[in-house]
Amino acid sequence: MSTYLINHLRIPGGVPNKEGLSYLEQVEATVAPFGGKWLAQGEVDVVEGAWPGTVVLMEFPDRAAAEAWYNSPEYRDIRPLRVNNAISDLVLVDSLPDGFTVRGFAQQVRAMVAQASDS
Repeated sequence: MSTYLINHLRIPGGVPNKEGLSYLEQVEATVAPFGGKWLAQGEVDVVEGAWPGTVVLMEFPDRAAAEAWYNSPEYRDIRPLRVNNAISDLVLVDSLPDGFTVRGFAQQVRAMVAQASDS
């Protein structure tokens, strides 16, 4: 099951500084051994709410690969270049199982609520 990394990224001044550019030049090499790839990156069109900044969307083969990359010595060495020069909200989320529907999810929640109220 794929795992996705979403980074809500804000770069002060809108343009990466020297350290930020150094991070960008090095990060791909840290991701490749873990099967990670970029799916989207850039400005967003906000249709509801607020989203100042840009987005980075990446895919990893699974949660273990994403966590192994994030905690790898190679990434840990360059992570301060991002953390100290940009504002990031970084999350991991797993893909949905085959056959998932939102309606089915709602039905599961209803069943759990009903079961809890019967207890």
